[in-house]
Amino acid sequence: MRHADRTVGGGPAGDAGSVNVVSGIGGPPTGGVREMAARYALLPLRIFLGVTFVYAGIDKLTDSAFLADSGAGSIGQLMSQVRDTSAVPWMVDQALNAPSTFGYVIAFGELAVGLGTLFGLLTRLAALGGALISLSLWLTVSWQTEPYYYGNDLAYLMAWLPLVLAGAPYLSLDTVWSKHRRRQNSQLFT
Repeated sequence: MRHADRTVGGGPAGDAGSVNVVSGIGGPPTGGVREMAARYALLPLRIFLGVTFVYAGIDKLTDSAFLADSGAGSIGQLMSQVRDTSAVPWMVDQALNAPSTFGYVIAFGELAVGLGTLFGLLTRLAALGGALISLSLWLTVSWQTEPYYYGNDLAYLMAWLPLVLAGAPYLSLDTVWSKHRRRQNSQLFT
């Protein structure tokens, strides 16, 4: 076994008989600790982002002050405060046309993104939604934060990207659905 390129077999990576044990290309995964860690590496991120976004959505939906068009702690007040310091004031103007509706859209969006991520249901789409929510919050609410790395919305945006790229290949409804569809398709041709 060669550790540098994670191959098993007598020759260098790519030779006949070598197996990429991290991805399982060329044969079944070996099941070692490193391989298991690589396989489930995104699971803690999925759980964290899923729970955080479900909590954020529920928190907004249960806060009547937040969902008001105006007043202390409302989405309308927040959007008015960040309008002039936002990178995209036209986006804030759109939210100010119907602040309460915008608040509900964000809250239900966060809830849908969080649940999709937790259950691994349409995970890439949920992660894309989470990334777009985080991007919009970064460009509006967090934009004036200096230095930029003090704002958390940019970090959330970056955290969503691995899930956009990889989805949820393990412990997910996407995987169950994919396996079910493969079984149905294989039965069609037998």
